Amino acid sequence: MELFKANNISKQFANHKALDDVSISVPEKSIFGLLGPNGAGKTTFIRIINQITAPDTGKLYFSGKKLSSSHIKDIGYLPEERGLYKKMKVGEQALYLAQLKGLEKHDAIKKLKYWFDKFDILPWWNRKVEELSKGMQQKIQFIVTVLHEPKLLIFDEPFSGFDPINVNLIKDEILKLRKNGATIIFSTHNMASVEELCDHIALINNSKKILDGKMYEIKNQYKSNTFEITFSGYQENIFSLLNNDFELKDQTSENGFTKVKIKIADNASSNDLIKVLVPHVKINSINEIIPSMNDIFIAKVKENVGI
Repeated sequence: MELFKANNISKQFANHKALDDVSISVPEKSIFGLLGPNGAGKTTFIRIINQITAPDTGKLYFSGKKLSSSHIKDIGYLPEERGLYKKMKVGEQALYLAQLKGLEKHDAIKKLKYWFDKFDILPWWNRKVEELSKGMQQKIQFIVTVLHEPKLLIFDEPFSGFDPINVNLIKDEILKLRKNGATIIFSTHNMASVEELCDHIALINNSKKILDGKMYEIKNQYKSNTFEITFSGYQENIFSLLNNDFELKDQTSENGFTKVKIKIADNASSNDLIKVLVPHVKINSINEIIPSMNDIFIAKVKENVGI
């Protein structure tokens, strides 16, 4: 069952169409990657979900009901452009933001102290925001986004400004949030993070959705039946061993080992390839080449603009 659904969303700004008939369905307790190059329309879509702006056409649903102002409390939003009051004390500001989310003061303080301790920033409770590093400020904004335990969390470039250690910290927390029942919309340009975290993705380009589905299904859809084989015992060009069922895409040799990439015809299999090679070589490894989300992203965007 989906927690959030958008049907045929369009939005026009002056002479620019930000979204053109975009539909997505975000399953409950999933991490949904909302992807696209700069200017594709992602931020506009996120602002519409948060009811910061309204669509010109289309309908939005939350837990099966039409999205309304009553759902604001069920949504947590971490925008790409961060903003904290620099002169306020850290704890004072976090408490203020937590109470805006509807938490009682006592509960808010208890939960904030727990998260501040977890993120190792509790000693900074009474310091001014301007004294904190960018990464520490990011941690505070992450905390106040998730503190009220909303059903839907929207993270727009959540790893911006973090070093690798803190990136892993935030990734772990995002996975724990999903495990504990949260549904997450995750927008980023970091395709490695998309592969690591997302169950489903939608790719928007030039205001239109050009790809969506389950991550593993999309990757399988775009694989080309190409395998990488490493072997020893045969130093000549392996092309002479292959028949019409196999296309040699690349071959390199180093330190007595040869690595080749071979595309297999639809009417053949990797087993057939192994049968051809085994009488002549000692196979060390064979792996199917699965395209990365980065490769798929670039290919689909280029295809969409006719490059």
